[in-house]
Amino acid sequence: MRSLSRRLVKLSFALTLLAAPALAADQFVNVLTGGTSGVYYPLGVALANAIGRELPNVKTSAQATKASVENLNLLQAGRGEVAFTLGDSLSDAWKGNEEAGFKSPLKKLRGIAAIYPNYIQIVARADTGIRTLADLKGKKISVGAPKSGTELNARAILAAAGLSYQDFSRVEYLSFGESVELMKNRQLDVTLQSAGLGVASLKDLATSMEIVVVAVPPEVIKKVNDLAYIPATIPANTYNGQTAPVPGVAVQNYLVTREDLSVDTVYSITKALWTSLDQLANAHVAAKAIELKHALEGMPVPLHPGAEKYYREVGLIK
Repeated sequence: MRSLSRRLVKLSFALTLLAAPALAADQFVNVLTGGTSGVYYPLGVALANAIGRELPNVKTSAQATKASVENLNLLQAGRGEVAFTLGDSLSDAWKGNEEAGFKSPLKKLRGIAAIYPNYIQIVARADTGIRTLADLKGKKISVGAPKSGTELNARAILAAAGLSYQDFSRVEYLSFGESVELMKNRQLDVTLQSAGLGVASLKDLATSMEIVVVAVPPEVIKKVNDLAYIPATIPANTYNGQTAPVPGVAVQNYLVTREDLSVDTVYSITKALWTSLDQLANAHVAAKAIELKHALEGMPVPLHPGAEKYYREVGLIK
């Protein structure tokens, strides 16, 4: 009897070991976000918490990163389960645009949802005399981390305005928070930040000094060779001292995952997103622009079957 019991224990242990690899892939959900002073990070923390409530047996976390490009490469490498990304970066990743930071096409990427638009916000110190895009020439600028989504946005918009990095007296590749600190110290004249409206870094800057939000006119946007860039308006009073609306440009943000996550896991992640919008909006005002009716708009990669299951359930896909 003891011999039989020992054999049963060994068999049970062996079966547990065999089952473990199949379970492990969906027992941890790491949400890849962006810098802590941006929008992705607080939304990612809120989303990770929502996923944890929907999947109580799954361990969740939110990881600060350099945002879009790094997120997509990490996701392809299996080092994350959910990622925030800009639409143009996602399109470049799927195609394998090496200049944008993707050495080969990232074909493991799968879509979850279109979320809110990123506004490409060009903010200058008022005392620099910068009022228009033409005034940027010869100034000191920060354009985001190298080959980040923000930096790719900077290249596109500046090129459309007839500017290159050689036209500036100094170009820095810094996070949002670092850029603001240098502007406060009068070491930078202008920062370009691609983020949701009311991003914490620019709010901080606007309360510390007088700023100018530089307009990006529609005729400049038309010169950008990418349909992901759309005209938008930065409403009056988005930042302290900005008393009038400012014409600008936006790019859609997306949530994406990997093809190898199970249908049930991604279904639950998708459900967690759409049933927790109030919590996301409490984490950052940008989430107020997330609407279910826009969830599938412009998705540059195939939709994950788990997300598709949810959208069929709620009637978004017939």
